[in-house]
Amino acid sequence: MIDLNHQPKFHERVSALLDASIQRERGKQPKRSYLGASRLGVSCERALQFEFTNTPKDEDGDFPGRILRVFDVGHALEDLVINWLRAAGFDLYTQKQDGHQFGFSVAGGKIKGHVDGILAGAPTELDLTFPMLWECKTMNDKNWKETAKKGVEASKPIYAAQMAIYQAYMEPSVPGISSNPALFTAVNKDTQEVWCELVPFNAALAQRMSDRAVKVLQATTVGELLPRIASQQTFYECRSCSWSNRCWSGPQEISMGVPQ
Repeated sequence: MIDLNHQPKFHERVSALLDASIQRERGKQPKRSYLGASRLGVSCERALQFEFTNTPKDEDGDFPGRILRVFDVGHALEDLVINWLRAAGFDLYTQKQDGHQFGFSVAGGKIKGHVDGILAGAPTELDLTFPMLWECKTMNDKNWKETAKKGVEASKPIYAAQMAIYQAYMEPSVPGISSNPALFTAVNKDTQEVWCELVPFNAALAQRMSDRAVKVLQATTVGELLPRIASQQTFYECRSCSWSNRCWSGPQEISMGVPQ
């Protein structure tokens, strides 16, 4: 039962102001008009369509301010890791000479990706070969421990797919990047432990992700809504999907051609 006499506490009022502010700033950011390579490993192809076409999310599908702050903390930690690696002797590049991120664009700009960094050198005792893709993530303690135990390919296949597609499509502009393993780095946001893992290029995975991207683009162009990942809305991934209500009870169609 709702307490109508409840008065927000001071910290709640401040948090509400912070949430409103960060959500306003988020709303000013331009919407993507392409399929992001970092998202191609998402389990549900229909969700990828909704994301690509900027289909309106369910009323409760937008990220609350607290989650947006989590994203900001992740970006800040990534900057710290860059500093840590460079101080330890890693020759890491995160921007081109023009100040932009390294990345690629294919399919007329409908598939794009921006990489965290490229390694051109490291301490000799590590016996690494270059150039090497660098991918950085931040995780809570539970996810970090699972990744450290099982490896990124088993614990976080979406990240493995991201690295594979990056290596494949960055090869023309950074020759040799697919011949060397990627360096995957994960920071435990609770303990600041750092997990580092070498991930060899998986050509078959890169091809599957490339084929999937083409499938999503082609289906969207002709207005075909791809199948759901599950047969019931109670499936755990469907429950957390930003388009769950639309997918299961809304219009069973997708916007034609280009993102909304």
